[in-house]
Amino acid sequence: MPTLTQLKNELKKLSDPSQAKILQRFFKTGKGEYGEGDVFLGIKVPVLRKIAGKYRDLSLKDTEALLNSGIHEHRMVAIFILVRKYNREENKKEIFNLYLANTDNINNWDLVDLSAPHIVGDYLLDKPRGILYKLAKSRKLWEKRISILSTFTFIRNGRYEDTLKISEILLFDSHDLIHKGVGWMLRELGKRDRDTEEAFLDKYYRKMPRTMLRYAIEKFDEERRRHYLAK
Repeated sequence: MPTLTQLKNELKKLSDPSQAKILQRFFKTGKGEYGEGDVFLGIKVPVLRKIAGKYRDLSLKDTEALLNSGIHEHRMVAIFILVRKYNREENKKEIFNLYLANTDNINNWDLVDLSAPHIVGDYLLDKPRGILYKLAKSRKLWEKRISILSTFTFIRNGRYEDTLKISEILLFDSHDLIHKGVGWMLRELGKRDRDTEEAFLDKYYRKMPRTMLRYAIEKFDEERRRHYLAK
């Protein structure tokens, strides 16, 4: 049975200080930035995925402990393991609950984006979704991003109502990462149902943040883009 100590030691051996500096700048770890204080080892995502596959049988308890680490790559590997476990195991509710109990540690956009649709979105696909609205109204940046990114799974299954409702809740949020997340999901919705996306935009495009709008209309033709940008 793989151990948490073995996993951490393997990641330590793969660390790259020069790459760590690049990642710390990219993920905004400076004072007052959204990733303030996060620590990186400097390991790229494909390598982390491979490590997660190797340690896929790590106990759920140790996976949660890894998710509580102050090192970004530790948390990323924990996220990848949780997604693997969720896809393989019957007790999906346990993993869903563990995920929601640890949102303070799913605390950067990459951690959210690579997990929320696969765990939260998938679990809620055939269940009541009140928890998403609670997250959308949270004061915590990452819980709000989890709420909208989780709806990616609904979009892929032709269900758009929650994406639109949560987008309305987050429409006037102050953070750029929420603007990008909402715009991205509206764009994905529009790939499948342009009329529904445009109906939403027609109602809100004059009010929504510019970044959100630009993300939402990225796949539109030039004429339609000009129309929505000329507010």
